[in-house]
This record gives sequence, C-alpha cells and structure tokens, in this order.
Amino acid sequence: MRLLLICSFLILLNSKTAHSQDKPAYQLFDADGKKVSYRVMLDSLKNEKDIILFGEMHDNPIVHWLELEVTKDLTETKNLILGAEMIETDNQDEINSYLKDSISFKEFATSARLWVNHKTDYQPLIDFAKANKLRFIGTNIPRKYASMVYKQGFEVLDSLPPIKKRFIAPLPILFEPNLPRYKEILNMMGDHGSPQLVMAQAIKDATMAHFILNNLEKEHLFIHYNGSYHSDFHEGILWYLKQQAPQLKYTTITSVSQEKLDTLEVNYLNQADFIIVIDADMTTTY
Repeated sequence: MRLLLICSFLILLNSKTAHSQDKPAYQLFDADGKKVSYRVMLDSLKNEKDIILFGEMHDNPIVHWLELEVTKDLTETKNLILGAEMIETDNQDEINSYLKDSISFKEFATSARLWVNHKTDYQPLIDFAKANKLRFIGTNIPRKYASMVYKQGFEVLDSLPPIKKRFIAPLPILFEPNLPRYKEILNMMGDHGSPQLVMAQAIKDATMAHFILNNLEKEHLFIHYNGSYHSDFHEGILWYLKQQAPQLKYTTITSVSQEKLDTLEVNYLNQADFIIVIDADMTTTY
C-alpha cells in the first residue's frame, strides 16, 4: 500500500513538473478562434490555393521562423513563387542578380535598400529561394514615391516619366478611403492623420497586389510576406487583389501577441484565415 502511494505521488509530481515546463511560444487559431495544429494549417495551405498573404509582426522572431518553415514545407508539394513587401520593385534587378549568383550578398546589401532587420529576418527566405531556384519578387512601391503621395496625393504620380511609373501600380489608382482599416489609420493618427496618409498606404497595397498578380504563374502558389496590417481582415492587398482577380483562391495568415495562448482574444477573431498568437514575452529582433 505504501509503495502504491509513493508511486502515485511520483506520477503526480512528474505530471506537475511536466506541466510547469510546457512553455509554448505560439498557438495557431482559425478565424473563428478554434485552436488548430500546424499540420492542419499546412494542409489547408496546400489545398488549391493561388496566393497566400503571410502577415507578420516585423520584429518577431517566431513569425520569421514560421515564414521559413511554412515555405520549406510547402516546397515539398507545391511550385512556389515568393514575394515580399520588404523588397521594393526598383530593386528587382539586384535581387535577380543575387539569386543567379551574379553578385555577392555584400554587393546585394550595398546596392539594394534593405530593412535594418533584413539579414536575420528576410535573407534566410531569399537564400532558400536561391538554393531551390525559386523566383523572389520585390513588390513594394519605392519608398520615395510613397513619400510623394503622402505629401501631395495620388496626382503627383502623374508627373512621373513612364520609365518610373513601371515600378508602381497602373494609374489611376482605385481608392476606397472608407475601408475600415484605412479609417482606423486616420483614427490612430489623430490630428496627424490626413487623406494623403491613407493614400500612401493604399498605393503600397495596390502596388503589392499588382506585382503579385503580374508575377503569378499557372500551377504555382505565390507566398507573399507583408506586415499584417496590409492584409488583416481581408483588406489592404487582398482588397486590391480581389478587384482584379476575384476568381483566384486566397488565404491569409496574421500574427498577434497575447499574454495568454489558451484562447484567442475577441478583437482578433476573423482577422485572418489563420492567426498565429505569440507569447507577449517573446523577444524582438530589433
């Protein structure tokens, strides 16, 4: 009897110890707030999709790791094209040269306008594309043109010569300022908000959508990495994609931070088809 009590105590102790050591860094949910496994999400991404918009928190290491892991796993069964907000359209020649091994990473980093966290967070994706002979498309409008729109509105783009207009979405730009996320930008900025600020966001979304569609190939899956705000709640880039190609099949992923991973907070419901919830204590990359 004493031996039985001792064994029961040890089992209970081990169980509590194991539970205390269970420290997941993230949890996946679907749009309705139901927990899903990585495998369930991956199987869904493989299922007759044309475009995946992978929305990230730019400084989160878990998201960047998952971007790479999802890409690796999808490569096993799908023909992929990769693209990113973080590379601007007028740097496509530089990235193509790097992918073809015509220039070194140092030359690429010197000639292209790379983000401060590029080497740790985005270069692994580019190197994976290079190793697997995948295309990698820079989709974002050159920042100087977005800045021009922020200061003067869409009309300033009309003055650009044709050789420069090829780096942005075709003019005139379709614009719906009453989309909830655009209105939210104005509310967040308060007195600093302006119609031109929302136009600057829209020209980024429109340009990214344009270059995604321009580079999509038959029987290929295009994975696009972007800040989550550009695709949350099926707006931003996805709104523009659906205006031009409503027949395609899209999936969105977003990333959020919570103190607890057990349940999805109500304000994140329907933010994307899949929501990556990351522990709020996670360190950042910059």
